[in-house]
Amino acid sequence: MTIAIITGASRGLGRSTALQCAGRGSGVILTYNNHPDGADAVVREIEAGGGKAVALKLDVSDIAAFPAFEDAVVASLDTHWGRTSFDHLVNNAGFGLFNPIATVTEAQFDGLFAVHLKGPFFLTQMLLPLMAEGGAIVNLTSATTRVATPGVAPYAAFKGGLEVLTRYMAKEFGERRIRANAVSPGAIRTDLGGGLNDEFEALLARQTALGRVGEPDDIGRVVASLLSDHSAWINAQTIEVAGGYII
Repeated sequence: MTIAIITGASRGLGRSTALQCAGRGSGVILTYNNHPDGADAVVREIEAGGGKAVALKLDVSDIAAFPAFEDAVVASLDTHWGRTSFDHLVNNAGFGLFNPIATVTEAQFDGLFAVHLKGPFFLTQMLLPLMAEGGAIVNLTSATTRVATPGVAPYAAFKGGLEVLTRYMAKEFGERRIRANAVSPGAIRTDLGGGLNDEFEALLARQTALGRVGEPDDIGRVVASLLSDHSAWINAQTIEVAGGYII
């Protein structure tokens, strides 16, 4: 059995990814920050399907808390799976903020940076010694790195940095046969950044070749597939999963 660590999996894309991975037979360590009830619900759903999952609290922006999280991961691996390593890491945790460049504050900038780039960098660094040979990493980025969308400049800039970091992970971790890829979602029906109202959703659907916005499972299925052996020769790539958004 493989074991995946998925950050920010109490809802949205992380929740879908956790369920998709569990459905493929993977054990799941999922993290949450402000939604413990959601995380517990995901664990119960996985267990109801015959899988095994554990929910751990993690604030991806609080690097000082990473050693304690690592200890919790080690304990969970031993207690629930009798292992000292895990196989897959999904850096998914994040939040949205809509603000034009002219009004972004330093605190908002720093908060987005901490969660979307600094956090994944140092969390991956921390967990790397626990990752098994031949493992896989998927970083969640955004189609806003390709399509300039007014109001999300810092978010998109840090997601762009994460795409670059993904290629460096693939290069540096290759000698351990650890793959690293990024998945770049387009418009998805989640509550990130306050969600989509009907008017905005209709606009996004008209800008998408397949005529709709995405659902969390559209992303979760791709992430789970990239982690699997079926994608063993895909490495150092950013894959946009957006239904043909502004092409």
